[in-house]
Amino acid sequence: MDSLQDKEYALEIRQLYKTYANGIEALKGIDLTVKSGDFFALLGANGAGKSTTIGLIATLLTKTAGTIRINGYNLDTQTEQAKSCLGLVPQEFNLNIFETCEQILLNQAGYYGITRQEATPIAESLLRQLGLWEKRKSIVRHLSGGMKRRLMIARALIHKPKVLILDEPTAGVDIEIRRSMWDFLTQKNAEGTTIILTTHYLEEAEQLCKNIAIIAQGEIIANTSMSALLQSLHHQTFVFNTLEPFDELPTLASFDALKLGNDTFELRMDNRYSLNDVFTVLSEHGLKIRSMRNKTNRLEELFLDLIKHDHQ
Repeated sequence: MDSLQDKEYALEIRQLYKTYANGIEALKGIDLTVKSGDFFALLGANGAGKSTTIGLIATLLTKTAGTIRINGYNLDTQTEQAKSCLGLVPQEFNLNIFETCEQILLNQAGYYGITRQEATPIAESLLRQLGLWEKRKSIVRHLSGGMKRRLMIARALIHKPKVLILDEPTAGVDIEIRRSMWDFLTQKNAEGTTIILTTHYLEEAEQLCKNIAIIAQGEIIANTSMSALLQSLHHQTFVFNTLEPFDELPTLASFDALKLGNDTFELRMDNRYSLNDVFTVLSEHGLKIRSMRNKTNRLEELFLDLIKHDHQ
């Protein structure tokens, strides 16, 4: 019998292995825990093992060895209880294109023993929150890609799961819709839903997630808080626009700078220094700044560094 203490973790993975019939080791004994209430990012390059991990959690694949617990329930011995705690939004569209949005949600609720009378107000709430209420009678084949993504999120939440896994939920969605989905997911997390996110948009992970694991070649190579991981960056690169054009970029002590245009330059800053140090040096050389931005997403820079180091 699982102890109540186990429910401190929304997801607990111990020594999880997956070897395919062709001999490929997709997972090499990973350990991973996600605390209840967390907004967690699982990142990895294509072929790293994250899709396999999600497939095993969702029982779409069969593991070679290891243990998976969802909200304290053992997925092998307490399968129904574990699966009832889980909502999954897969990467690929898998909706019945001939059903309406409303039918999709009500039918999904039925799989979990929720009556139509009970499910109807839940479905209405989700459709309204996700901007789909006006489309509730429309069949799926007439929806845009962004609408289908949002409908899949609603479907995954219809039975009020404790844990929601989103596999590339905003792939192919325009920026405005993506931001509204971020707001919705942040609200759901604040209400107590544990969210586990995989995404190629590393800005998305940095904006939304509190903790993060990075998987490479079937192994977890980083597992820490987002803030601690970002603090481990050895350097950052910024792009500056000046108020006035300049002919030659002066040598800036302690910083590597490169002129990009008449009023634009990039500057690489070691993490020993702060932006205050940068602006002090710029002021000493009479450079007045109109605007600045990170050249690359900080998490992306770190992710690439970690992957590169792991391959060496």
